[in-house]
Amino acid sequence: MDAKAKSHPFPHFWEQMFGSGRAVLSLRDSYRRDLREVKQITDFKYVRFHAILHDEIGVYDEDSHGHPIYNFSYVDQIYDGSLANGVKPFVELSFMPQKLAAHNTLHSFWYKPNISPPKDWGKWDGLIAAFVKHLIDRYGIDEIAQWYFEVWNEPNLDFWAGEPKQASYWELYDHTARAIKSVNPRLQVGGPATAQAAWVDSFIQHCTENKVPMDFVSTHVYGNDRASDVFGTDEDIPRDKMVCRAVSKVHNQIAASSMPNLPLIWSEFNASYKNETEVTDSTYMGPWLADTIRQCDGLVSMMSYWTFSDVFEEQGVVKTPFYGGYGLIAAGGIPKPAYNAFKLLHMLGEKRIALDSDSALLTRREDGTLVLAVWNYAPPEQTGLPRTVDFHFKNAKPRGATIWLLDHEHGDFHSAYQEIGSPRYPTKKQTQELRRSAELPAPETRRLKNDELTLTLPTQSLALIELK
Repeated sequence: MDAKAKSHPFPHFWEQMFGSGRAVLSLRDSYRRDLREVKQITDFKYVRFHAILHDEIGVYDEDSHGHPIYNFSYVDQIYDGSLANGVKPFVELSFMPQKLAAHNTLHSFWYKPNISPPKDWGKWDGLIAAFVKHLIDRYGIDEIAQWYFEVWNEPNLDFWAGEPKQASYWELYDHTARAIKSVNPRLQVGGPATAQAAWVDSFIQHCTENKVPMDFVSTHVYGNDRASDVFGTDEDIPRDKMVCRAVSKVHNQIAASSMPNLPLIWSEFNASYKNETEVTDSTYMGPWLADTIRQCDGLVSMMSYWTFSDVFEEQGVVKTPFYGGYGLIAAGGIPKPAYNAFKLLHMLGEKRIALDSDSALLTRREDGTLVLAVWNYAPPEQTGLPRTVDFHFKNAKPRGATIWLLDHEHGDFHSAYQEIGSPRYPTKKQTQELRRSAELPAPETRRLKNDELTLTLPTQSLALIELK
């Protein structure tokens, strides 16, 4: 490892934004506690959630003559709470208020969002304009100009009932983007917010040809998405390669378009879109996340991990604390290994130093400290083996190394949970014990000899090393 090797800026694109459970859940104390916890370890700037226009928020109604009635009371409480904790909204405009819907078409999620197009485009335009005008009146244009407005969620899947899907989504986007810009041109709007890295090239072409406002593009992919859905091929793309293969595809589409400098915001990603305990609840997430960061560096403006918390109800009320939820923090405020992975990777520096390795990242902080992340990846379905790594440092004279380790014995609640019988409803005392067991222990300190360090990494582990 050559400390004087070529380097480049390394903005922490993976921790600027997180997804969360739907809008109304942000009013809960447990949601806000988890938000503060994740803010503390990542200093994330934006949060994205579904359903700010769902009827449970009470935004839209009509009187007996069919005239719109707006109510932004819950909207204010939701956004006030986020801003009070230092996090700005990344506003996903969804779903359709019942009285504005052309059809009563409900998604299968537990909270049954309406995914219909509007019955009246004029009323939809009026709602969007009134919504953003209210935000400007409350928070000021200088604040709202820093937010992002994303039109809908995954319209290429079953979250959008317009037909044909793409053409009807273009109509939704065109109306929404123009309504937003009619209030103030400084507001940032984009899409298509698709699943499976879809439609971006067509979306850019549509907007440019029809002179529709577009300030960024957004899309999603998950590590277990299929190559046939993302690339139209029969490849077997492994879980640790899928996300950044998809990011690279879209990055190249933007570069080849008529708007090659459009920001790419990856507004959902994770290792799985399913509830897989051996994935999102496990130490697997440490090496998976670190390697995803390594591969995606330079290809994307921001990536939003789905989600920061298991205060989440798409499949219904949480039935057990550890069920393979997407969040960094489980029910009861218990941090998972993924939480500790983000905590460690936040410690990386602001410059990335060139390194010929597919299992390590070498960085430098502004104060000159070298910070190294190294991992031992194994797929979740494999046991894997320990791996011993020898580090040789060139053009640096670190006297010592401070080493944090995330593995099955460090920063993982599983052993403690099994010891207390894996209860479905842990008591308050048990919950406190689980929180303690999930904490990363104090780092190990080692003196270096001859600018060398040897480290043995257990399977599915992540180490963070400070060199001074």
